[in-house]
Amino acid sequence: MAFEGLSEKLQGVFKKLKGKGVLTEADINEAMREVKLALLEADVNFKVVKEFVADVKEKSLGQDVLESLTPAQQVIKIVNDELVALMGGTNSRLTYSPKGFTVLLMVGLQGTGKTTTCGKLAAYLKKNGKKPMMAACDIYRPAAIDQLEIVGRSVDVPVFTMRDCRQADVIAEAAMKEAEYKGHDVLIVDTAGRLHIDEELMEELVRIKQRIKPHEILLVVDAMTGQDAVNAAQSFNDTLGIDGIVMTKLDGDSRGGAALSVKSVTGKPIKFIGMGEKLDALEPFHPERMASRILGMGDMMTLIEKAQENFDEQKAAELEKKMKKNEFTLEDFLEQFGQIRNMGGLGKILDMLPGMGGKVSDTELDQGEKEFKSMEAIIQSMTRQERKDPSVLNASRRRRIAAGAGVTVNKVNNLIKRYEEAKKMMKQFTGGPKHKRKRMFRGF
Repeated sequence: MAFEGLSEKLQGVFKKLKGKGVLTEADINEAMREVKLALLEADVNFKVVKEFVADVKEKSLGQDVLESLTPAQQVIKIVNDELVALMGGTNSRLTYSPKGFTVLLMVGLQGTGKTTTCGKLAAYLKKNGKKPMMAACDIYRPAAIDQLEIVGRSVDVPVFTMRDCRQADVIAEAAMKEAEYKGHDVLIVDTAGRLHIDEELMEELVRIKQRIKPHEILLVVDAMTGQDAVNAAQSFNDTLGIDGIVMTKLDGDSRGGAALSVKSVTGKPIKFIGMGEKLDALEPFHPERMASRILGMGDMMTLIEKAQENFDEQKAAELEKKMKKNEFTLEDFLEQFGQIRNMGGLGKILDMLPGMGGKVSDTELDQGEKEFKSMEAIIQSMTRQERKDPSVLNASRRRRIAAGAGVTVNKVNNLIKRYEEAKKMMKQFTGGPKHKRKRMFRGF
């Protein structure tokens, strides 16, 4: 999970501070030394770490902090505020053209996930009411055009191509005219990457920039490359002038040094983060929410937004009616697993709950996901009658279901027990006050 190592170490530092009723300058110095080591181990840029620790230390040694009733909490608040500032302060949104047609130029090194990110961004824009088109301007990498077309079909967004043309800037200009003519309001231009920054790459990107005059140039970087991503961002910004950063694979980077360094080094904000391989796994970057996750305080706003995205009002109303009539079936129980999966899986949900970030090991998460799959297999091995009326599940039926799902009879029994417990719990919600029911069925 993102920032797992850093989060664990910082929470350890603050736990020590909370154990002391009064903080001395020596306590603050020791805590800042540990914070500094934690940030360096997380591959945060050395200059960034030095400035960050100095700022936190100066503010933490203020009399209003040391003499307060809860000095440890004051220090944690200072660290939180400084982390937010380090990552950009506030969410930085895309800039759209006031004329109604916006061009986004996507750049980056090879292997950062740029082409897939174009598709993710197109899906995000569609979900937010835009009508995007993508342009295939990578004329070097074998099958690059085919890959973008496959991605385009997956998100149902058209892709402009000129397979016989060997001038990327010409293709980009033609795509811009085509997109505007066909009534699209955003054009996402996918460009060629290189294994390293070179003059030829930059000259081509400069030509494209001059010809199509994009409203935003977004640099795609791989979070897992750490400070190499920060160095790439600085080079692209110096030569091309970027407007924002899309950081991919942040969910697979347990250190997070690039995300904490890039804004301070380049002056350019992270606008989006990639949190998975699926084409809907692109999120706007919120510094305050990420800081909260790092410090183990969760990210309830993102969790609520994800729940709302996956919320079906009609299905929720139907489920509430079933609960009132005591008709909650194993099919409904199975559907709840699908809801969790649509929200990003068990691991991502736990990561957003206060106090849970980094608390659950990868082994425990894997075990939890296996349990989900096992329960799905058991329910899918039942007949329609058995799913609707579990009371018919006698010993012989349970043995048959266990064999069909490839599990033990004990697993089948455990599932039925969990289902009955969930049914009782949900019945309590539907029987309670109206505001409780609303909260239950509307995603927190």
